[in-house]
Amino acid sequence: MDRFRMIFQYFQSNSESVMNGICGLLALASVKMYTCFDFSCPCLPQYNMAYGLGIMFVPPVILFLCGLILNRQSLVMLDEWRRPQGHRKKDLAVIRYMCSSIVQRAMVAPVIWIIVTLLDGKCLICAFSGSMDPEKFVGFANVTPVQVEQLLAKVPCKDDELVRNNTSRKAVSRYLRCWSQALGWSILLILIVAAFLARWLRPCFNQATLLQARHWSNYIDIEQKIFEETCCEHSRLFAHKCILHFFESMRQEIKLHSFNLPRQGERDEGEEDLLRGITDQDQVNKLLKTWYYDKPPLDVS
Repeated sequence: MDRFRMIFQYFQSNSESVMNGICGLLALASVKMYTCFDFSCPCLPQYNMAYGLGIMFVPPVILFLCGLILNRQSLVMLDEWRRPQGHRKKDLAVIRYMCSSIVQRAMVAPVIWIIVTLLDGKCLICAFSGSMDPEKFVGFANVTPVQVEQLLAKVPCKDDELVRNNTSRKAVSRYLRCWSQALGWSILLILIVAAFLARWLRPCFNQATLLQARHWSNYIDIEQKIFEETCCEHSRLFAHKCILHFFESMRQEIKLHSFNLPRQGERDEGEEDLLRGITDQDQVNKLLKTWYYDKPPLDVS
């Protein structure tokens, strides 16, 4: 049990590592989803492009939104951006750093999905087989335009009777697959080069500003966690105080059967330290409102 508690505390204090792990899991899930997905092109001129491009780009949008939802810092960033300034000034550099970090992590799974679909080639073949120029292929020479449109639309369906014995079907399929794989490898190369340049050119910029933005973004996240933990502890003690006050006549029975309480002096001292004289709901609401609208300045001197 202590080991699980240590692991949980580690994840709580290392939200960046947790987010990296979630991004990795989403990336693996995207690859697994595509390999398990039964791709069936409709092979109809009016639906092929919509289906192919839909399979290529709709799941990445869903994965991107999932990455934003699962990233706790997205809510922290929005809260920091929307809150009134109060007694603490807003640092736009910190908000930009948090936004950049969130978007980069959320884009991992969608980009992997798009690259995998391009390397496989089925989506591009389905989407653009009907847009090919029939004059580039010999098998469409003596065919009417309507038949050409139908033949090109059925290129992804190799078992269809109309194109099963057509020699140009494989040529069109290979042509589009080569373009798809070339595009997939090009995107992957561009991303790797961009990551390489960003990694090696970062020391050329102002490192102090980057460290400050990273520090205060972590501070905002940790401050929010500590505030929520303190609110939970405050709520527990306030509820305890209200219950004991309401059931004053059953105090001994409550202590024996419902709560594992410390001695009277220790309990009262601990509760008074945290409650700070708060005795009703209006005072709690005023405290929370003051925290949101007038956050204290970052100065403990």
